[in-house]
Parts: sequence; structure tokens; C-alpha cells
Amino acid sequence: MPMQGNLMDTISSTDTVLILGVGNTLLTDEGFGMRAVAWLRDQYDWPANVTLQEGGTQGLMLMTAIQECSVLIVLDVVLGGQEPGTIYLLENEDLRKSLSFRDSMHQTDLVDTLATCELIGCRPRTIAFGLEPYDFRTMHPEISPQAEARLPEFCRKVVAELARRGLHATEKVAH
Repeated sequence: MPMQGNLMDTISSTDTVLILGVGNTLLTDEGFGMRAVAWLRDQYDWPANVTLQEGGTQGLMLMTAIQECSVLIVLDVVLGGQEPGTIYLLENEDLRKSLSFRDSMHQTDLVDTLATCELIGCRPRTIAFGLEPYDFRTMHPEISPQAEARLPEFCRKVVAELARRGLHATEKVAH
């Protein structure tokens, strides 16, 4: 599984963390990041220093939220060349593999937004978790059944990796 990357600094309780789901919910699996952040919000309680946000295709309009965090965690689909359903962990230059970091799918390139943040002196440490999409070309407001089936595993891997880095979420108890 290509879920490997450089170990970003430990995430501490003093870091301001933004977990940002991005993507176009009208193009099947392109909306996976948005569904993932909603699933994480529904299934887990997060520390007070963590904000979960659905960023959609807002691009530069997300700049204020990005500037206000010290750690940015992006959830998206990724064209990494592996089998559909592959889960990725991207850092540094590997961020370009994410669809949200390509000009063609969203109104602006998120890496360019991060570069703009860096120019003004406030770029957060950034990692992205992504899923190789099954279908991102069909206009349909729901993710594919295959991506839907992978959603819980994807989110549990995100939670496990963040815990490994020091950010711990607590699974909500079902009533």
C-alpha cells in the first residue's frame, strides 16, 4: 500500500489542526474527500484544537482557513497510477498527485494556494490522504459503491496515522 511518506513533525495539542475534505461532489468519486471528512466528524470526537471542514472546490477562498492552522490535513482522491481503491499518504512534492492539486478539476491549484500562504509567511505543515478513484468522470452526486465500501477503512487509516503522529480522536459510542 502506498501509504507512506516522510514523518511530519509530531502533531501536538498546541497545534491548530484543519482536516479539510476537498473535491467536486458532482463528479462521483471526486467528492470522496468531502464524504471522508463528514464520516470522520460523525464517527469520532476530536480534540479542541482540531477543525473538520468541507472545502469542496473553493480553492483560494480556503486561504483564510489554511492560514489560521499550523497543520493542514487534506482528504481527497489521488491519481497515483495504482489500482482504484489504493489509499495514499502524500507529503511534500507528492502532494501534486492529488486531483485537488491539478488545475483541471478545481478553480485553483491547492499547492499554489499553499505557495501563496508561504509567500506571506503562514504555510502550514501539510499532508494529504487520498484514494485512487474508481470513477471521477461521471456526473453523479454520490460516490461509487466501491469507494463507499472503502470509506470506513480509509477513515480508520487516517485516524491511525494521525494517532501515530500524536493526534488522537476518540470513536463515538453508538447508542
